[in-house]
Amino acid sequence: MFEQIKLDHHIQRHIVGVLMFQKLARFRDLRPPKTDTNLFSYHLKVLMKEGLVDKLDAGYTLSQNGMSYVDRVSTQKFTVRSQPKVITMMVIQNSEGDVLLQRRTKQPYIDTWTLPYGKIHIDDSSLEVAAKRETYEKLDLKDQPMTHAGDCYIRVKVGGTILSTTIAHIFRFNRDDITPNQNTVWARPHKLAQYRLAPAVESIVTRSFFGDDHFFEEFEEDWYN
Repeated sequence: MFEQIKLDHHIQRHIVGVLMFQKLARFRDLRPPKTDTNLFSYHLKVLMKEGLVDKLDAGYTLSQNGMSYVDRVSTQKFTVRSQPKVITMMVIQNSEGDVLLQRRTKQPYIDTWTLPYGKIHIDDSSLEVAAKRETYEKLDLKDQPMTHAGDCYIRVKVGGTILSTTIAHIFRFNRDDITPNQNTVWARPHKLAQYRLAPAVESIVTRSFFGDDHFFEEFEEDWYN
């Protein structure tokens, strides 16, 4: 289905691009600068007809199909991946045993708390290189020693329909000098349920604490936005 969707027009790309990073947006906030209102309205209606955007009383938002689409699409080129998203994900603890969480700023799962992660790039020479690059980009930690703790396959469904699929390579390390801010917190492992977590976060933290040399798990969750 999603492989057939092509956002060739720059106005449609702009609309979806805005909604990637916002739960809701008003009509005027979605319209590109210096764009005719009628032309903009036409392309907004096309996206609604395609089932990517919903209109609510408070504004416009990505539909369930829209969420699935942006999870599969390249942010820069708007090309769709037919394979699961492949990422490295870090379980970081301090000397108190707290786990580092970061706020998601992009749909799907915007404003939930997740473990620091990032997509693997085609030019990453190894999984560890990819994990270290993401750790540097996300946390400004250069050449951080870490251990490849395991791998997970994460499937998320809404009403029986797949919303996202992800292969996560899990790495672990300890660090005490990361300062929390509005998008980063240290959380007690036994209090993770107090946070609105992204899919499988609590399960991954729990599984990584077993201390195996290397684990593999599959997690499937029903998501209620």
